[in-house]
Amino acid sequence: MKTLALAAFGLVSLAASAASAQTAGPANPGPAIPGVCVYHNERLIAQSTAGQSLATGIQRLVEEVRAELQPYAAQIETEAQALQQGQSTIPPQEFEQRRTALQQRVQEAGQLEQTRDNELRYTRGVQLQAIAQAVDPIIVAVYQERGCGILIDRESVYVVNPAMDITDTVIQRLNAQLPTLTFNRLQVPVQQQQPTAAQ
Repeated sequence: MKTLALAAFGLVSLAASAASAQTAGPANPGPAIPGVCVYHNERLIAQSTAGQSLATGIQRLVEEVRAELQPYAAQIETEAQALQQGQSTIPPQEFEQRRTALQQRVQEAGQLEQTRDNELRYTRGVQLQAIAQAVDPIIVAVYQERGCGILIDRESVYVVNPAMDITDTVIQRLNAQLPTLTFNRLQVPVQQQQPTAAQ
């Protein structure tokens, strides 16, 4: 369950860092350069309603998976303590059988956690792809409307004149076109599971 906690923390900190990255800037950002535009995808994911519903939905799924895995962890911990405390009183054959069964339960729980973690990653990837498919034509339209000759990733630019940044316009249009995402946890397709198993 540590992996799931880290995944949830990563989503929250990604949204927080992308939102706070835009707060500071110089009083005089310099001239807007004609034909040069900037776009910040991380901010779009953090601030658009679709991106926010993605973060909320993934958090909900993480909590569901935690609730599913918690009984396994509790049973394993209880049995491990019982074996440790009864090591001197449990007959050797019974102790070995219980120890083997416990090891198998630990392995099964680990496999289930890995499966759920893969499902969460896959689900998030599918939803990010849905956002990308919706936002790509919006970016192209805004690029053309603004007369951009080049579109630079905001992550590659330290400071930029806000007049050159098309992100707010893209977010507004995406919010109108794709206001929310509704989804459940998806199983990873078999053809995508095989390379992972081979590694």
